[in-house]
Amino acid sequence: MCRKDTTESRVIGKYIRTNRRHRKVLEQELKSTGVHRSQHQLLMFIADHPDLSQKELAGRQGVSAATTAVSLKKLEQGGYVRRVVDLKDNRCNQIGITEKGMEVVRSSKAVFEELERVMFSGFSQEDFRRMEELLDRMYDNMGVYVTEAWTPRTETEREDVK
Repeated sequence: MCRKDTTESRVIGKYIRTNRRHRKVLEQELKSTGVHRSQHQLLMFIADHPDLSQKELAGRQGVSAATTAVSLKKLEQGGYVRRVVDLKDNRCNQIGITEKGMEVVRSSKAVFEELERVMFSGFSQEDFRRMEELLDRMYDNMGVYVTEAWTPRTETEREDVK
């Protein structure tokens, strides 16, 4: 059975359509970096949080240690990250970013900034304020579906839960 055509369903459809286009544009623009999207997210996180252990990275990203291990292995093979034995605990490795990885991060940030500039062309500060308010309300309204098992993936989500 198809969903009823309501204002709410049209808005959700437009939200999803916009999100998909955003993802598609980013994937297209970042393809030249040679880093897959999920690896890219991890690389950007490592650039902002250097020298974390693999376990800490997994926890902060809200993914399993195994998932992180696979992505890190590929990033390390590509020369984007390096593992350094933790001097305090030689059973652990700290993950650092290489210059090649930093080049990807710098070019990616430029892509993000350009996409934001284009995406928000013609928006006023009042538009941003109102959009932020509405998105926060939607997020809060969906809080009734959040369970104890849900783990926040980003710093913002962790702050929101407090």
